[in-house]
Amino acid sequence: MPVATMPPHRHAAGLSARPGGLRRVAHRLLVLVAAAAVGAGVLAAPAQAEPTVDEIEAQIDKKWEQLEPTIEQYNKVRSQLKVNRQKSADLQKKIEPLALQSELALNRVGDLASRYYISGPSHDIGALLVAAKPDTLTEQLTVLDRLAAQERKQVEGVLAVRAKYDGEKQKLDTLIATQTEQQNELAAKKKQIDAEIKKLEASLPKTTIKTAGCPTINGVANTAAQKAIKTACQQVGDPYVWGATGPNSFDCSGLTQYAYKSAGIYLTHHTGAQWKEGEVVSRADARPGDLVFFFSDLHHVGLYLGNDLMVHAPRAGKPVQVASINNMPVAGFRRPPKK
Repeated sequence: MPVATMPPHRHAAGLSARPGGLRRVAHRLLVLVAAAAVGAGVLAAPAQAEPTVDEIEAQIDKKWEQLEPTIEQYNKVRSQLKVNRQKSADLQKKIEPLALQSELALNRVGDLASRYYISGPSHDIGALLVAAKPDTLTEQLTVLDRLAAQERKQVEGVLAVRAKYDGEKQKLDTLIATQTEQQNELAAKKKQIDAEIKKLEASLPKTTIKTAGCPTINGVANTAAQKAIKTACQQVGDPYVWGATGPNSFDCSGLTQYAYKSAGIYLTHHTGAQWKEGEVVSRADARPGDLVFFFSDLHHVGLYLGNDLMVHAPRAGKPVQVASINNMPVAGFRRPPKK
């Protein structure tokens, strides 16, 4: 079958009529090729994986290794500074009466010298010189000389002791200034490392709970459970007091009530009621934040942390603490209601 062809003159005319269209097509092709190349490059570049919780924890541990010696050095300098400041204060107390004593003695000597310079010997001394016998006069003059010498000696003694204390205090003040500078430098270093640790802790996944007194818990997606766990862990060390619901002492159901109250969930202050208020959860499906009950009569409850651990208020004489759930017979688990 013959193929239809465009007459040569029309074919040439069509090409010459649309030179701009060809250029646009070529430009688009170049853009597409470039985009494909860039896309290929992006896909070829390996994606940088986010650090795992364990890796972040390792970085925090490393920072802590730097921080703890700094803290202890800070404590050492601060203790020494406290002792030296007390020594300086004690010396100052000793210097003050000596300073007053030497000032008074110097004033007495000065007054005596002034009187002799301005008006000559006093009337009493003049009468003594006229009335006394020669031998008596000699004795009196000797006494007066001794009194003057004694006065001078007293002044010299006081000034010597004062100079000694001044010297000791100056040394202490110099040491205090040096230790104060060290303390400030260590405090600044501690603050810097502390900020780095907090930054690392902030980079932990939002489902990770890290609270002093409790182990780090991963994968807690429920925000109420997160808040309850943090609150309960913050009470570790608080005393057990029967009937107490916080904020400084707790019994077992008082602690779980207090923990979930911080998350806006209100549980009854009674283990039996909390058992009924929660959703039934099997041990296999239990997750951090659930309530774990013990004994057949449900007379004890704790806040489950995972890995067979809980935080609970055990009994009188034992403060709020983290413990294994296997130390008592487990009756079951309950998941507190949502808000």
